[in-house]
Amino acid sequence: MAELRFSALREVFNREPVEFTRPSKVISEYYGENVFDLPKMEHYLSKEAYKVVRRAINEGKSLTRQEADMVATGLKAWAIGKGATHYTHWFHPLTDGTAEKHDGFIEISDNGHVVEKFSGEVLVQSEPDASSFRVVV
Repeated sequence: MAELRFSALREVFNREPVEFTRPSKVISEYYGENVFDLPKMEHYLSKEAYKVVRRAINEGKSLTRQEADMVATGLKAWAIGKGATHYTHWFHPLTDGTAEKHDGFIEISDNGHVVEKFSGEVLVQSEPDASSFRVVV
């Protein structure tokens, strides 16, 4: 077991750094481009779903399961369009620190086939001992 760890460490330390080029020298030109904000919601959500989200933000109202499903559908379309294949359930347990769980935009159907799916139930899932929200990666 120890050899496996040392082998993994050797591999990590021998990797070449990934080259990164900023899209622009001006950070404000690309800052937040990967955030599903209101302008993106207006484009990817139905008018009804967009109104529901605005109401929830402005009045602090919760979404129904059906409304959350509509938002999840738009969010998934936007994320997949940006090349995402997975999302992260990132949460803050009451024991301090953070934790996360990664999942794909897929489920296995009753007959064993892979189906692209991201539901409102998954979008609004919470932990009994933590505050949580979703981050698409």
